[in-house]
Amino acid sequence: METKLIAKNPTAYHNYTIENKLEVGIVLSGTEIKSIRAGKVNLKDSYASIKDGECFIYGLHISPYEHGNIYNKDPLRTRKLLLNKREINKLFGLIKQKGYSLIPISMYFKGSFVKIDLGIGKGKKLYDKREDIAKKDAQRKMERALKN
Repeated sequence: METKLIAKNPTAYHNYTIENKLEVGIVLSGTEIKSIRAGKVNLKDSYASIKDGECFIYGLHISPYEHGNIYNKDPLRTRKLLLNKREINKLFGLIKQKGYSLIPISMYFKGSFVKIDLGIGKGKKLYDKREDIAKKDAQRKMERALKN
């Protein structure tokens, strides 16, 4: 099935160590789909959590559709993620451990459906972030040296 990337979360790999990924569906309205097709999505400050046995995504910004008038929804409303009971229970057990979070990594079309890559990540400390930046810097310098 053909996949087309809509949006990526630029801070996911910077702020978290992603240990596991899961592909999930999302419940959307018609005008939200039209905005997504236009690429007006921001995953930057979004996160997911489990409440009452259901998984929800918070902080996902989908801009209102220009021609949607009364049918437009709130751009930052909470949206339900589509997972089966077994997956929800597994995720609930993982995020109850200290320091684990559910972070949306990317949003894409799979066929005609919108899917989200949900990562189970552990928050990085400041020194971990600095270490990653130093590694990337060293890698870039090595590549430049080899190129010349």
